Amino acid sequence: MTVPGREFELHWRTSRHARRLLTLSIAGVLIALAARRPEFAGVAAPALLLLLAGRARRQPARIVVRMRLSAGRTCEGEPVTLDVQAEGHGDRHLRWMLYPAAEIDPGDAIAADGPRARFTLVAERWGSRRLGTMGVVVYDRWRLAEGHLSVILPVLDCYPAPADQRITVLLRRFPNWLGEHPARIAGKGIEFFGVREYLPGDRQRSINWPASTRRGRLQVNTFAAERAQDVVLLADATSDAGEPGSSAQDLALRGAAAAARAYLESRDRVGVISYGWGGVSWLPPRLGRRQLDRIIVSMMISRPLTTRASWAHGASLGRLPRAALPPGALIVVFSPLLDRLFVETLLSIRERGFTMLVVDVLNAGSPVQPRMSRRRGRRGSSSRVSTDRMARQIWQMEQEAIRSSLHELGVPVVRWDGVQSLDLPLAAYARRPLAARR
Repeated sequence: MTVPGREFELHWRTSRHARRLLTLSIAGVLIALAARRPEFAGVAAPALLLLLAGRARRQPARIVVRMRLSAGRTCEGEPVTLDVQAEGHGDRHLRWMLYPAAEIDPGDAIAADGPRARFTLVAERWGSRRLGTMGVVVYDRWRLAEGHLSVILPVLDCYPAPADQRITVLLRRFPNWLGEHPARIAGKGIEFFGVREYLPGDRQRSINWPASTRRGRLQVNTFAAERAQDVVLLADATSDAGEPGSSAQDLALRGAAAAARAYLESRDRVGVISYGWGGVSWLPPRLGRRQLDRIIVSMMISRPLTTRASWAHGASLGRLPRAALPPGALIVVFSPLLDRLFVETLLSIRERGFTMLVVDVLNAGSPVQPRMSRRRGRRGSSSRVSTDRMARQIWQMEQEAIRSSLHELGVPVVRWDGVQSLDLPLAAYARRPLAARR
């Protein structure tokens, strides 16, 4: 991403070197007058002449600064190079000073000399991150004057780094979409399905000669039809818990990005529903590599950038159109399960017959933290600690009740800590297809 060159006004002032020379020359003149020693004035004369020559030289009022980012968007932890170039400063020395913004790692190099410089920046967390500011200092030939200017660096769109996921959870019944998953019906595929009796019009190369020999009649091989499924990712943003960078919302975005990438690589139609950013936003299930970028953008910002996404303030999942939540779709939920209204919404969706899988991203423990009493008495502190312990036990019981209610309705709930691969908690459900049971 190249930023067009802009002219900036330089603010000139006396440099430290010039101030040191001025101090030396004044001290020499004062010593010469006080001690009546003219040789000290001769020592101060070269410094005064140098200051007068530098003062008489005309300095440029403006320079042109050009910037170029290696990429306009990146993922967490991926480095981005920033190339800067200055024009119109003549033969003067130039120095670049980088002042990075919060959650931007500049690496080792934060200063560089010369008309061109390169810096390496790393965004530590997802979001639209401003890189910071770039300070430019221009020195004259003898470093007696220095011109200063400050340039605001461009904004970098940092996507959440997708987690590691290779396996996918499949449905028992697929919609009538062509894809790569072998279905439980015969069709034109590559995976063996069974044998049947030969009919006029069948190809001779599909004849199963061992089965024909055993049965005494010609038998042909049949193959499973290849179908695709509709997958809707439901990201919960109603509540967040944990440290920044590893909170429930961070894990939900990374897990949803990994699931979207895995299902899109399997040629499934993938959509997303973001619940909690002032309402409900959705992106209909579609195919293609660009769909992954649309999904991540729609989850990151409150108003999706793409025209294909829709937004409804205060809307509920029950009022979503058919395109956002198509019948027979597999719904993969990433949520800490802290909001009761969201849990009730999941139960209502399950009662409508949708197949659902919940990935629990809560790893911060109980939100009730123990408080230390300022009183010196042991009785008051012990009672407060026991109250906090009871509150945490009640909260844990409520969380277990929520998960039990989901299990009773046939909704599997798996835990993911954000560190290990998503394949480990999903492995038990990837071995067998999920059935949509009411």
